[in-house]
Order: sequence, then structure tokens, then C-alpha cells
Amino acid sequence: MTLDRYLEAATRENTRRSYASALRHFEVEWGGHLPATSDSVARYLADHATQLANTTLRQRLAALAHWHREHGFVDPTRAPLVRRVLKGIQTLHPSIENQAEPLQLARLAQVDDWLATAIEAAREHGDRANELRHLRDRSLILLGFWRGFRGDELIRVQVEHLRLIPGEGMTCFLPRSKGDRQALGTTYKVPALSQLCPVTATCSWVDAVGLTQGPVFRGIDRWGRVNATPLHPNSLIPLLRRLLIAAGLPNAGDYSSHSLRRGFAGWANANGWDVKALMEYVGWRDMHSAMRYLDGGDPFARQRIEVGLQSPALPPP
Repeated sequence: MTLDRYLEAATRENTRRSYASALRHFEVEWGGHLPATSDSVARYLADHATQLANTTLRQRLAALAHWHREHGFVDPTRAPLVRRVLKGIQTLHPSIENQAEPLQLARLAQVDDWLATAIEAAREHGDRANELRHLRDRSLILLGFWRGFRGDELIRVQVEHLRLIPGEGMTCFLPRSKGDRQALGTTYKVPALSQLCPVTATCSWVDAVGLTQGPVFRGIDRWGRVNATPLHPNSLIPLLRRLLIAAGLPNAGDYSSHSLRRGFAGWANANGWDVKALMEYVGWRDMHSAMRYLDGGDPFARQRIEVGLQSPALPPP
């Protein structure tokens, strides 16, 4: 039992769920067999070429590759046949990568204003459940934005891993995260700010419930009782979208938990952070990961081109 626990801990929970879903699709829904042959994997890809996005197909291959390695079989996904089929699918069915809409700072402020008002209204009406729910959500959205946390990182923040540094901020230790390949743990510094402060919001939530250990972000029932277990990962996107709708923001369906991370990255980039500093702060390991989040302050190069258009025309030769 102890050995199984350590083996399970070596893989992120999100990855385990994703891989299990992919294997179930291959075996149960498509009718494949494990261990698989390169021919069956190639046919699986071809059968879903027009149904699944290229990123999804690559994720399915990663799950199959992992299963074969873990069970001591030759990895069929590395066969030339499979690679050629995947390349052909990407050529004939190119897909645009869907990215979450970044939550801009002005919209974050709008949501925070709504939450502040809702907290006061709940207190006036003696509505303990909604007061706690709004305090939790305010902490979650501000901490998620200013630390650029992924959704699964947010729900794994533990109370005992928070350390308050008066006048400066707090530190937040995560024993593991996506970029921490060696599982050594990472300590993140969370700034205390004059407005939209993640430290104040988190302390207010933790103090209101009297949390001393366990997950910071938990479910709350209609009577105001706080669960001992963390929020489910699948609840974060609906939670965020409900907040955006309540605050009057349009197109709430375009946002996801990644919107906080993308929003902060865009804000930092627009305010002069160099890419290296941003990568270190957020925890990106490579430039490619960082650039996926950055649209730049002039994404269409409009401003740069307009400057050129205002310059005097060159004299004819």
C-alpha cells in the first residue's frame, strides 16, 4: 500500500485523470486493445482526425505512451507510421489553438468591487453562507491573478504553507506543481498591494473561518458549513464564470481558470516586465510556454505601423 501511494504521488492528479480518460476512450469507446500495436494507434488517430483537435490527439498519444512504458511494453506511438499519420492529420486538418480570454485588470477590479459590495450586503442580512462564499471567491480570484497560479495549483494551496510577512506580503509553498519536475516544492512570494490585495483577501477569508490547516479553498454548503476537502478542479471554471456574470461582465463563457494566469501575464508584459523576469515569477521553464500567454501591448503591430505611416514619405529615386 505504501509503495502504491508513492507511485501515485509521482504523477500529478490532473495528469492521472486526463490519462485515465484517454485510455477509456481508446479501449471502451473506440474498442482498442492494450497493449496496442502501431497499426491500431494509427487507425485510432485516423478515425478521430476530424472529430478531435490536434492537441487532444497528442494528449491521447501521450496517455498511450505512458501506459506502455509503465507496463514494460514497447511504445507504439513512437513508430514512424503513427508519426506520419499524425503529421498528415495536422496538415489536412489544421486547428487553431483555443486559449482562454485573459482577465484584464479593469475587469478584475470590477469583479472585486462587486464582491466587496456583496460581502457587506451578506453581513447586513446575516447571510453567513454567502458572506463566506464571497470572501473565499475574492481571495481565490486575487491570489490566482497576482500569482499567476494554474487552477490546480490554487486548489492545492494549504493554510499551513502560508507565511505572512508584515508590510511586504506572504509566501506560499507548493509541494508540487507542473513546472516542478523533480517535485522539490516551490515557494512563491505574494505581494501585499495598496489595492486588489491578494494577501488581505486571503487573510480575511482564512480568519473568518478560523482555518489552521488543510486546503485554503473549500466548498461551502447553503448553511455556511465549510467542507474539509478542497474545491473540485471542475468547479473552478463555473465558479469564475458565475462571478463574471454577477459582476456584469460580458462573454463570461470565454473565460476559464487560465484567464487569471493569462491576465496577469498580459498586464506584466504591458507594464514593462521583461520575459525572463516574468518567466521566473510565474514559473515557466521555457520561452515557448511564456509566449503562448503573451499577446504583447501591440498584438496587431498597429501602433508600430501607424508610427511609420506618420513619417515623411521617401523621395522618389
